[in-house]
Amino acid sequence: MRDTGSPLFAARRPVAQNTTMAKTASELSPASSPDEPMSFEQPLSERMRTFLRIEFLYEQALYHAGDLTGFSARAAIASLLEITVILGRGDVRSEVLKELERHATLLAGYARQRDVDLGRVEKLLADVDGFRTQLGEIGPKFLNPLKECEFLNVIKHRSSIPGGTCMFDLPDYAYWLRLPIEDRVMQFEAWTQSIRPVCDAVEEVLWLTRQANEPMEKVATGGMYQHQMDRNEQPSLVRVIVAPDAGAFPEISAGKHRFTVRFVTWEGIDIRPTQVAEDVPFQLALC
Repeated sequence: MRDTGSPLFAARRPVAQNTTMAKTASELSPASSPDEPMSFEQPLSERMRTFLRIEFLYEQALYHAGDLTGFSARAAIASLLEITVILGRGDVRSEVLKELERHATLLAGYARQRDVDLGRVEKLLADVDGFRTQLGEIGPKFLNPLKECEFLNVIKHRSSIPGGTCMFDLPDYAYWLRLPIEDRVMQFEAWTQSIRPVCDAVEEVLWLTRQANEPMEKVATGGMYQHQMDRNEQPSLVRVIVAPDAGAFPEISAGKHRFTVRFVTWEGIDIRPTQVAEDVPFQLALC
């Protein structure tokens, strides 16, 4: 995240209550309107790539957890198991802690600037400190309750086989899916408690990252835009924001020192997208 002045969340200016700028990560709704601009993101680091995948799976798990019946219950558990695979590959907890510490330092710097909403910044600092405390309390072995759950381990093993969680493969799973919904909700909540501090912290880091800089108006000449990063730019995330009626969507490819945005048209599921020939206005945020 570059320090290019006050970030969106710290600006001292009126903000509509129904915009994401007025909300913290925990207040955001995954629902979107077809009239809203479309945002496409490209991570520029393995850490950011991991965070985005966790966010995607976590929101998917919570969405299906809202109705733990039938196939929604299966989808919720499948998302939960995928999260545990990602969290088990490396020390994601430490990675999130590092990002929270970095954001705490940046927020403390913003608090000393003029024309910022000091109360807002102090609230965000308190939120960040709260997440850091929670991650410290759960410790590095927070995944153990899920790793040691034989019921989930069998489902995870069978999930690698197409159709491997059918009733005849896992009768205990089929029985669990037919327990009273109150029992299933209680059990799923117990499982998610193990990963909730990490996943909630990831969502907060991503929210702070996305709100770091004001999007810039850009034009993709002939459907193509290239950006060469200078020494002062160290973004971890590229965001391309397109009007819903643009009639095109971006394909973003990124390297260490530059990235390219190529706008292509949707031609249907049986035809490869083709690059547009006309200029495409869009917004670009380097976070």
